[in-house]
Amino acid sequence: MTRVWLTKWEWACCGDAFAIGDEVDFGIETRTPHAALAEMLGSELFATVDTMESHHEEELADRVRGRVIAVHAVTQDVIERRSLRQPGHGAPPESIRTADGDERAMVGRDFGNGAFLATSPSRYMIEIEPVANTARLTSVQGVRLSIDVDAEPLSYAGEFAVPPPEQRRRSLEGWLVDIQEHA
Repeated sequence: MTRVWLTKWEWACCGDAFAIGDEVDFGIETRTPHAALAEMLGSELFATVDTMESHHEEELADRVRGRVIAVHAVTQDVIERRSLRQPGHGAPPESIRTADGDERAMVGRDFGNGAFLATSPSRYMIEIEPVANTARLTSVQGVRLSIDVDAEPLSYAGEFAVPPPEQRRRSLEGWLVDIQEHA
Protein backbone atom coordinates (compact mmCIF):
# COMPACT_ATOMS: atom_id res chain seq x y z
CA MET A 1 0.00 0.00 0.00
CA THR A 2 1.15 3.54 -0.79
CA ARG A 3 -0.23 6.54 1.12
CA VAL A 4 -0.45 9.66 -1.05
CA TRP A 5 -0.99 13.24 0.20
CA LEU A 6 -3.37 15.38 -1.91
CA THR A 7 -3.40 19.10 -1.14
CA LYS A 8 -6.79 20.80 -0.98
CA TRP A 9 -5.79 23.86 -3.04
CA GLU A 10 -4.72 21.65 -5.95
CA TRP A 11 -8.01 19.72 -5.93
CA ALA A 12 -10.25 22.73 -5.27
CA CYS A 13 -10.23 23.72 -8.91
CA CYS A 14 -9.48 20.60 -10.88
CA GLY A 15 -8.74 16.93 -10.78
CA ASP A 16 -11.21 14.19 -11.56
CA ALA A 17 -13.46 13.01 -8.76
CA PHE A 18 -12.69 9.50 -7.55
CA ALA A 19 -14.00 7.09 -4.93
CA ILE A 20 -12.84 4.07 -3.00
CA GLY A 21 -12.45 1.20 -5.46
CA ASP A 22 -11.57 3.44 -8.43
CA GLU A 23 -8.36 3.12 -10.42
CA VAL A 24 -6.16 6.25 -10.21
CA ASP A 25 -2.96 7.53 -11.78
CA PHE A 26 -1.27 10.25 -9.70
CA GLY A 27 1.73 12.35 -10.71
CA ILE A 28 4.14 12.36 -7.77
CA GLU A 29 5.91 15.60 -6.86
CA THR A 30 8.14 13.95 -4.27
CA ARG A 31 8.62 10.76 -2.30
CA THR A 32 10.13 12.82 0.50
CA PRO A 33 7.17 14.75 1.95
CA HIS A 34 7.81 18.38 2.93
CA ALA A 35 8.51 19.47 6.50
CA ALA A 36 5.44 21.76 6.41
CA LEU A 37 3.28 18.66 6.10
CA ALA A 38 4.97 17.23 9.20
CA GLU A 39 4.13 20.40 11.12
CA MET A 40 0.47 20.06 10.19
CA LEU A 41 0.05 16.31 10.63
CA GLY A 42 2.33 15.70 13.58
CA SER A 43 5.26 13.28 13.49
CA GLU A 44 3.29 10.05 14.02
CA LEU A 45 0.81 10.60 11.19
CA PHE A 46 3.47 12.21 8.96
CA ALA A 47 5.52 8.99 9.21
CA THR A 48 2.70 7.16 7.36
CA VAL A 49 2.86 9.42 4.26
CA ASP A 50 4.82 7.92 1.34
CA THR A 51 4.38 10.53 -1.41
CA MET A 52 2.97 13.94 -2.32
CA GLU A 53 0.79 14.25 -5.45
CA SER A 54 0.77 17.24 -7.79
CA HIS A 55 -1.13 17.83 -11.01
CA HIS A 56 -0.35 21.51 -11.52
CA GLU A 57 3.29 20.91 -12.38
CA GLU A 58 4.71 19.82 -15.69
CA GLU A 59 4.19 16.18 -16.63
CA LEU A 60 5.66 14.22 -13.74
CA ALA A 61 7.58 11.05 -14.58
CA ASP A 62 7.09 9.51 -11.13
CA ARG A 63 3.60 8.00 -10.85
CA VAL A 64 1.47 6.04 -8.44
CA ARG A 65 -1.06 3.86 -10.27
CA GLY A 66 -3.52 1.55 -8.60
CA ARG A 67 -6.83 1.03 -6.85
CA VAL A 68 -8.03 3.36 -4.08
CA ILE A 69 -8.56 1.35 -0.89
CA ALA A 70 -9.17 4.22 1.56
CA VAL A 71 -9.57 8.01 1.61
CA HIS A 72 -9.18 10.20 4.70
CA ALA A 73 -10.06 13.90 4.79
CA VAL A 74 -7.49 15.78 6.87
CA THR A 75 -8.78 18.74 8.86
CA GLN A 76 -7.20 20.98 11.44
CA ASP A 77 -8.27 23.85 13.65
CA VAL A 78 -7.38 27.34 12.50
CA ILE A 79 -7.78 30.77 14.05
CA GLU A 80 -9.22 33.26 11.57
CA ARG A 81 -8.56 36.91 12.40
CA ARG A 82 -10.20 39.80 10.54
CA SER A 83 -9.09 43.40 10.64
CA LEU A 84 -10.20 46.40 8.65
CA ARG A 85 -7.95 47.27 5.73
CA GLN A 86 -5.77 50.26 6.37
CA PRO A 87 -5.39 53.16 3.91
CA GLY A 88 -2.95 52.17 1.20
CA HIS A 89 -3.92 48.48 1.47
CA GLY A 90 -7.15 48.53 -0.52
CA ALA A 91 -10.42 50.08 0.57
CA PRO A 92 -10.32 52.84 3.19
CA PRO A 93 -11.78 51.59 6.50
CA GLU A 94 -14.87 53.80 6.20
CA SER A 95 -15.82 52.61 2.72
CA ILE A 96 -17.47 49.51 1.34
CA ARG A 97 -16.09 49.93 -2.19
CA THR A 98 -12.70 51.05 -3.39
CA ALA A 99 -12.19 54.68 -4.33
CA ASP A 100 -13.02 55.60 -7.93
CA GLY A 101 -10.08 54.96 -10.21
CA ASP A 102 -8.28 52.69 -7.72
CA GLU A 103 -7.95 49.64 -9.95
CA ARG A 104 -4.97 48.09 -8.20
CA ALA A 105 -7.26 46.82 -5.44
CA MET A 106 -9.61 45.19 -7.94
CA VAL A 107 -9.40 41.48 -8.56
CA GLY A 108 -10.50 40.60 -12.06
CA ARG A 109 -9.87 39.50 -15.59
CA ASP A 110 -9.97 41.39 -18.88
CA PHE A 111 -11.75 39.30 -21.53
CA GLY A 112 -11.16 41.85 -24.32
CA ASN A 113 -13.72 43.75 -26.41
CA GLY A 114 -14.57 45.87 -23.37
CA ALA A 115 -15.56 42.90 -21.19
CA PHE A 116 -13.99 42.94 -17.72
CA LEU A 117 -15.10 40.82 -14.78
CA ALA A 118 -14.00 42.12 -11.38
CA THR A 119 -14.85 42.22 -7.73
CA SER A 120 -14.09 44.83 -5.15
CA PRO A 121 -11.92 43.51 -2.37
CA SER A 122 -13.29 42.78 1.04
CA ARG A 123 -12.95 45.65 3.45
CA TYR A 124 -11.29 43.14 5.77
CA MET A 125 -7.86 41.57 5.74
CA ILE A 126 -8.01 37.93 6.82
CA GLU A 127 -5.16 36.11 8.56
CA ILE A 128 -5.49 32.36 9.05
CA GLU A 129 -3.22 30.70 11.60
CA PRO A 130 -3.12 26.90 12.01
CA VAL A 131 -3.48 25.52 15.55
CA ALA A 132 -0.71 23.04 16.33
CA ASN A 133 -1.53 19.39 17.04
CA THR A 134 -5.15 19.55 15.90
CA ALA A 135 -4.97 17.45 12.69
CA ARG A 136 -7.74 14.88 12.48
CA LEU A 137 -8.58 12.20 9.92
CA THR A 138 -12.12 11.45 8.83
CA SER A 139 -12.87 8.52 6.53
CA VAL A 140 -14.68 9.67 3.37
CA GLN A 141 -15.90 7.90 0.24
CA GLY A 142 -13.63 9.83 -2.15
CA VAL A 143 -12.35 13.20 -3.32
CA ARG A 144 -14.47 15.87 -5.06
CA LEU A 145 -17.64 13.82 -4.59
CA SER A 146 -20.86 15.74 -4.04
CA ILE A 147 -21.62 13.60 -0.97
CA ASP A 148 -18.46 14.89 0.74
CA VAL A 149 -19.38 18.57 0.40
CA ASP A 150 -19.81 20.19 3.81
CA ALA A 151 -23.29 19.35 5.04
CA GLU A 152 -23.35 22.45 7.23
CA PRO A 153 -24.12 25.53 5.09
CA LEU A 154 -22.28 28.75 5.78
CA SER A 155 -24.42 31.26 7.62
CA TYR A 156 -25.22 34.45 5.76
CA ALA A 157 -25.15 37.48 8.00
CA GLY A 158 -25.88 40.07 5.33
CA GLU A 159 -23.63 41.93 2.93
CA PHE A 160 -22.65 44.67 5.37
CA ALA A 161 -22.61 42.71 8.63
CA VAL A 162 -19.50 43.00 10.75
CA PRO A 163 -17.85 39.59 11.13
CA PRO A 164 -16.30 38.61 14.46
CA PRO A 165 -12.68 39.80 14.73
CA GLU A 166 -11.48 36.30 15.61
CA GLN A 167 -12.95 32.83 15.38
CA ARG A 168 -11.72 29.27 15.66
CA ARG A 169 -12.94 26.87 13.00
CA ARG A 170 -12.13 23.54 11.39
CA SER A 171 -10.44 23.69 7.97
CA LEU A 172 -10.08 20.97 5.33
CA GLU A 173 -6.39 20.83 4.37
CA GLY A 174 -6.27 17.82 2.05
CA TRP A 175 -6.61 14.06 1.83
CA LEU A 176 -4.55 10.97 2.57
CA VAL A 177 -5.33 8.39 -0.08
CA ASP A 178 -4.30 4.76 0.34
CA ILE A 179 -3.50 3.08 -2.99
CA GLN A 180 -2.96 -0.60 -3.70
CA GLU A 181 -0.39 -0.18 -6.48
CA HIS A 182 -0.32 -2.37 -9.56
CA ALA A 183 2.60 -4.79 -9.72
